[in-house]
Amino acid sequence: MKAVAYQDSLPIETPSSLVDVELPEPEVGAHDLLVAVRAVSVNPVDTKVRRGVAPAAGEWKVLGWDVAGEVLQVGRAVSGFAVGDRVWYAGSIARPGGNSERHAVDARIVGKMPSTVDFAQAAALPLTAITAWEILFDRLALAADSTGTLLVVGAGGGVGSILVQLARQLTGLTVVGTASRPETRDWLLELGAHAVVDHRRPLAEALRDAGFAQADYVVSLNQSEQHFAEVVELIAPQGKFALIDDPASLDVVPLKRKSVSVHWEFMFTRSMFATPDQAKQGRLLDELARLVDAGQVRTTLAGHFGRIDAANLRRAHALIESGTARGKIVLEGF
Repeated sequence: MKAVAYQDSLPIETPSSLVDVELPEPEVGAHDLLVAVRAVSVNPVDTKVRRGVAPAAGEWKVLGWDVAGEVLQVGRAVSGFAVGDRVWYAGSIARPGGNSERHAVDARIVGKMPSTVDFAQAAALPLTAITAWEILFDRLALAADSTGTLLVVGAGGGVGSILVQLARQLTGLTVVGTASRPETRDWLLELGAHAVVDHRRPLAEALRDAGFAQADYVVSLNQSEQHFAEVVELIAPQGKFALIDDPASLDVVPLKRKSVSVHWEFMFTRSMFATPDQAKQGRLLDELARLVDAGQVRTTLAGHFGRIDAANLRRAHALIESGTARGKIVLEGF
């Protein structure tokens, strides 16, 4: 089958950093679905793995942890799915990714696609939506009646674009995003942010100038190390701080005097460790599909880069690595 893969961790400008290959068909386990991949999207985790994780000598590593497609085969221990179902999922980082014509995935972390969107629009959402959902409702323990101010640092990317929507639609929070470019600011306001501040300024000052004395909740999606001192200043006493990126170091001691709790989010934890509640991700995606079909949440597709091949994926990786991507980049078809 056709796939896009690599054998060496190389700069994305190098043609062999991602190449078109032919690989054997996936092995389908008892709990798996075999899916015909129709569309994929690209996330920062793809670029991090490509740069930092090389496969064993002579082997190929396939990336891609956002898939929308159709079920071709159902494992013997799987219920609730049938051949022909349109599905979406993020998959497991411990298994081959979805940048291939066919992909085997544990059915417990798969959801049925919304009926009102196409494959490309659907592929933009799973990984970022699971991440955002788990931050808001698992890590920060927010609920429909939660109030206060939520500051989302780096809100214009894939996770921020869906987190802003979920927080606005499913909680009573006042949602403030950060962005540095006019087009990203407008994007966040369109998605439902109550206000947007410029993260090139000192965040505490920018937040005050926007009319907010402090933030009860802060979610940092990138450059957490750079903004951390400002977060310490602006977060409310007994506030909650969540992050998803990988700072080289993070001294959380300054948060002690405010009794601020710190929450890490990594959406692959459930699938990586086969936690007893991993099926929660499949149920989450089914609920997200309901929200999309009800018009409460919209796709975050911001760029369609054409068919799924090495050249187009290299372009997508390069844009993500530039730090200027807005929303999600999608590729469709082989």
